[in-house]
Amino acid sequence: MGFGAACRRQWLGEPGRTLLQQRHVPFSGGEGRGELVNQLAIDLRVCLVSLLDSQQSRAPGEKRRVGREVATVEEVPADGRELHRRSIRCLKVDFLTGEELGAFQLGKLLDRAAELKAGRGEGLGAGSLAGRSIALVFEKPSTRTRISFDVGVAELGGHPLVLRGDELQLSRGESIGDTARVISRYVDAIVIRSGSHETVAELAASAEVPVVNALTPLHHPCQALADLLTLRERRGDLNGQRLAYVGDGNNMARSLTILGELAGIEVVVAAPSGYQLEEGHGAKLTADPRDAAAGADALYTDVWVSMGDEDEAAQRRADLAPFQIDADLLAAAKDDAIVLHCLPAHPGEEISAEVLYGERSAVWDQAENRLHAQKALLEMLLAG
Repeated sequence: MGFGAACRRQWLGEPGRTLLQQRHVPFSGGEGRGELVNQLAIDLRVCLVSLLDSQQSRAPGEKRRVGREVATVEEVPADGRELHRRSIRCLKVDFLTGEELGAFQLGKLLDRAAELKAGRGEGLGAGSLAGRSIALVFEKPSTRTRISFDVGVAELGGHPLVLRGDELQLSRGESIGDTARVISRYVDAIVIRSGSHETVAELAASAEVPVVNALTPLHHPCQALADLLTLRERRGDLNGQRLAYVGDGNNMARSLTILGELAGIEVVVAAPSGYQLEEGHGAKLTADPRDAAAGADALYTDVWVSMGDEDEAAQRRADLAPFQIDADLLAAAKDDAIVLHCLPAHPGEEISAEVLYGERSAVWDQAENRLHAQKALLEMLLAG
């Protein structure tokens, strides 16, 4: 039997607390029952050894193995953050919507992202993915997502393998499941930007390595991580802040509500009828952009016409015109509120040029933070 144990920084939860809750931690009489601080990453290889019956008689002086059939355990310490590839597959966790995280894990991820950003010049994290290869699959054109993941993997010491959808046998009818099974044998993780969330979910279900959703029509969780990092840099502690999302209630709005809830952010989504987000994750929904912006710490918007919406472009622009972020709407927010946009932007449509390029815009920091947030994510998934 093989067993890959967890490493020092658990992805699935606070290791000490989890074990204590499950009552799996023995204590000797003199030990206090405090929180565990560290765990040692190990690989256990167990095999059965047959021993003779303990009740059988023996000759004087005869040495004989006694007892019942027991398991022998070989304990192999791991070095720091390093996990055996076999263990990674055992402990595979995907990142598809952001719901895979808990509040504690999100906080630690953002802490690490800030550390990586501050220490980038000194090469902090340069060995985290040493010897690992990451497949970066893009079915759609990409600027920020492709560059940030490509550079991020390289800066962590890994090998980024960029693949376009039309370069794979997927374009000739090979199934998603078979593609996932094959790629899993070559790489340590798969990052994919796709025009179908169902495709990404199916890929993750068949893959033996972690799968990261770099963007689908339903979710954009990697962008939301960068957004929270930016908001924390500019506004401090995230808990209790108010973020007003104005415009199309799309994948970006959905991801902000999911991760915003974990961070304790009040997310308000203002969108017209037919464009509003579904209820959930504590988000407040309104059809009045000024109501959403009132007292907000940040205003957020996204393009009105996404890839795939081109046939409806004129109608969408007409319907969403009252939901532009401009100087007038920004005036309804706090005096020091910031403006966020996941880009690419279309000045004069969802946001005015004055606001996009103004002093309260955090858009360019936000774009840079894709790099740092995703590096922290990959470390969590692969380096523990």
